[in-house]
Amino acid sequence: MESSILHTCTTIYTHTHTSSLTLRSPFFHLSKRTHKMRISPQSLTVSCTAHKNEVELKEKETKLWGGRFEEGVTDAVERFTESISFDKALYKQDIMGSRAHATMLAHQGLIEAGDKDIILKGLDQIEKEIEMGKFVWRTDREDVHMNIEAALTDLVGEPAKKLHTARSRNDQVSTDFRLWCRDAIDTIISRIKHLQSALVILAKKNEGLIVPGYTHLQRAQPVLLQHLLLAYVEQLERDAGRLLDCRTRLNFCPLGACALAGTGLPIDRFMTSDALGFSAPMRNSIDAVSDRDFVLEFLSSNSITAIHLSRLGEEWVLWASEEFGFITPSDSVSTGSSIMPQKKNPDPMELVRGKSARVVGDLVTLLVLCKGLPHAYNRDLQEDKEPVFDSVKAIIGMLEVSAEFAQNITFNSERIRNALPAGHLDATTLADYLVKKDIPFRTSHDIVGRSVALCVSKNSQLQDLSLDELRSISPVFDQDVYEYLGVENSIKKFSSYGSTGSECVASQMDYWMTRLSINSNA
Repeated sequence: MESSILHTCTTIYTHTHTSSLTLRSPFFHLSKRTHKMRISPQSLTVSCTAHKNEVELKEKETKLWGGRFEEGVTDAVERFTESISFDKALYKQDIMGSRAHATMLAHQGLIEAGDKDIILKGLDQIEKEIEMGKFVWRTDREDVHMNIEAALTDLVGEPAKKLHTARSRNDQVSTDFRLWCRDAIDTIISRIKHLQSALVILAKKNEGLIVPGYTHLQRAQPVLLQHLLLAYVEQLERDAGRLLDCRTRLNFCPLGACALAGTGLPIDRFMTSDALGFSAPMRNSIDAVSDRDFVLEFLSSNSITAIHLSRLGEEWVLWASEEFGFITPSDSVSTGSSIMPQKKNPDPMELVRGKSARVVGDLVTLLVLCKGLPHAYNRDLQEDKEPVFDSVKAIIGMLEVSAEFAQNITFNSERIRNALPAGHLDATTLADYLVKKDIPFRTSHDIVGRSVALCVSKNSQLQDLSLDELRSISPVFDQDVYEYLGVENSIKKFSSYGSTGSECVASQMDYWMTRLSINSNA
């Protein structure tokens, strides 16, 4: 900290080229013998901070909205109300909107074509400076819109002052935010597809592997591992669908709604809407600037995706435990313990589970933010961006690391096969057998329940019971019953559409391999 301040102050001294400032300061002393400047580090902090503030105050400019104000806002208010620290992320969308707006203004004769060309050239230069990291973001210019507009004015002069004709920061920020969310949705959907592909390829590598299926976290019925993995693929498909629906609804253009009432100037909102790739302009100018339902829907979709990923994470964390031992993550997606040298933890999926809380929290923040706002725009809505940025960052990270994990785990088939006999997973298939023998299902359920009780007393499996033992419970049993017992036979008997039967799952696999364009040799 101290060395950083010293560097800053040295820079200030070098650039001022004045000794008068340093000689007047009580914190600078001249040595009688060397006549060299000696600086007290403690006093330097105060001295240079004061000088830095003086420089900043001199550099402060009149706000672009400051015509009716006689004095500027205090430093505390400026620090509290600025949004440039986070909304500069919208710079690309802001410049895109300004290009479309300037082009429309020229087309409508509201600015000259020459001014439009100057504005567009200036915006191009500003965008390059931002992307090269050379653009200076200024807090006293409040937000991304004012920073870019003021910088454009510095760069090209009078033509830049015409750019804000027939628009307000209210419709400008709503337009920028819709464009940003649209881009974010496209990115998230691409990551969803990548994870789906990773899960399908993982399923393909484990064709025929039977695992216990659970309800209430108790063993229920045997299922093919492929079937279980494809369940997550299906859920992710709906997640992508929700995002696409959200994208469709948000893809309407607020630009030209101005502050809330529109404008009396002859603008063409359809022209700017088309230029920005929107479906159409928003019909109601008040709605255009004041509502954030598109953000709420976006974060809601992210939250549902996060819950799906959290459940996947939970399952794989459990399955990687010694108690289950069903999967082994590779070292490349595992971490160790700082104290226990034997540990190998599936931390990425634990964090996927944990970060879902952030994504849900971001949604709740926005819901609470919007719940009490009157029409139209209110400054509260400045607080809508950080939760969205956080949600998008988290969900993209969760999707990426889940795909990475899926590509780096091994299912322990021998351990799984050894674990399959426990739990009488073929009991429901046995009940189906009895139903096919014209026994009512409730009666079948009771017969199988008593058969399982006999197995428990004998510490055996249903397939181990003799035909005489089965007939002692119900005379309906015949030799063909053994075609239904055991997890392998049980799997073969599933035939309903969408079931875990081998043929059904093979059909599901073919569908997803084709839909996701996965090479059959993958």
